[in-house]
Amino acid sequence: MSRTSRSFRTAAAATIAALGMLATACGGDGGSTDSKSDGKPVTINYWTWTLGAKSTVEAFNRTHQDIQVKFTEIPSSTEGYSKLSNAVKAGNAPDVATIEYQMVPEFAGQGNLIDLTKYAGETVKSKFPATIQSLVTFGGKTWTVPYDVAPQLYYYRTDLFKKYGIEVPKTWDEFKTAAATVKKKDKNVRLASMPKSDPALLAALSWQAGGKWFATEGDAWKPGVNDTPSKKVATYWDGLIKDDLVQSFTAYSPEETKARTSGKTLSFLGASWSAGGMKTAMPDLKGKWAAAPMPNWGTAASGNYGGTSYGVLKGSKHAEAAAEFIKWLTTNKAGVEARLADLESPSSALPANPEMREVAAAKFDTSYLNGQDLYELASAQVDTIVPGWTWGPNQMDVYTAVQDATAKSGFAAGVDTGQQKAEAGITERGLKLAK
Repeated sequence: MSRTSRSFRTAAAATIAALGMLATACGGDGGSTDSKSDGKPVTINYWTWTLGAKSTVEAFNRTHQDIQVKFTEIPSSTEGYSKLSNAVKAGNAPDVATIEYQMVPEFAGQGNLIDLTKYAGETVKSKFPATIQSLVTFGGKTWTVPYDVAPQLYYYRTDLFKKYGIEVPKTWDEFKTAAATVKKKDKNVRLASMPKSDPALLAALSWQAGGKWFATEGDAWKPGVNDTPSKKVATYWDGLIKDDLVQSFTAYSPEETKARTSGKTLSFLGASWSAGGMKTAMPDLKGKWAAAPMPNWGTAASGNYGGTSYGVLKGSKHAEAAAEFIKWLTTNKAGVEARLADLESPSSALPANPEMREVAAAKFDTSYLNGQDLYELASAQVDTIVPGWTWGPNQMDVYTAVQDATAKSGFAAGVDTGQQKAEAGITERGLKLAK
């Protein structure tokens, strides 16, 4: 068992204690009415932002007669979760939706998810490693089914690194040195951009540094959004921005993409899922990008930058059919191959199910990264994910607070504000706050 595996089991045990109320306060069996007595297939609604979804749904519908899926694309991040929460409140939520790992405790705690134990509990137990199971199973119940795991990766322009005479940085000290070198050689070019609009990236970097935005003590929550490692990360990036060594474009904006395509930004911080979007956003740069482990603080380490699971939302009348579709998405070879075959939005997400990683690697087009085996690199980084991280019960509010404060006053202010929101939110939800 890896150190990551041991730590997640410990964290899971603590989280179960803190979220014990889920066993009685949340979800239900959904009142599933998957009857096909009228001879018509069950139609389920599926909302997601994940790449490759369109081709995946088309492949499922071609090969299944009893279940048909209707796909709707929704925004990612806080906007997408607000849309899902509002849909549950309004009684028109989809059957299946994307739920990133950081949002599972909150969505379960709010009663937005149906308990999937009887529909998918055995699948999660038998198909996914303990490191992943603990992210979706707590309170004695299985709430979602894992889709991918997302250790951080560093993407860089091989041609421009050569042009400016810089090596791929292995540490954050080397990263700062390289950033200064690039600026000195060309005042219009920067090594990278650190967006102030992506709290998930800041969380992953804090995780990598050993931060723990949430922990539990018995049945009480102990937030640490501005703990020492997180403050170190925030101060580091505030300093780079203040010294004009990196840019700070809005994440996923046209300006950010233009800077990369024009050669004004030489590298960026991502995960395995980033590569799929690169193909569509920057098709003319095929063969000029490569990926490497994320720079670290002196020891090989990574945080999970995102990572997705699928849940069945409260109000669904077709929980059993929805779970069948989810199982196909996450553990079936045809499902993995279908999302990689999408020409409009190919996915490069690293499957959480280890058996599916070889399937994905065999299907993924490596030509964009000049033949580099992205899945081999990403799989190796899974074992460097720092142990001990726990997601909190009010993660979306914390993310919003961090993002808003960072935009106004910088990353250090962002984590301080996030800490305040975490503490207040725990109390407001009637949960215990550790002294």
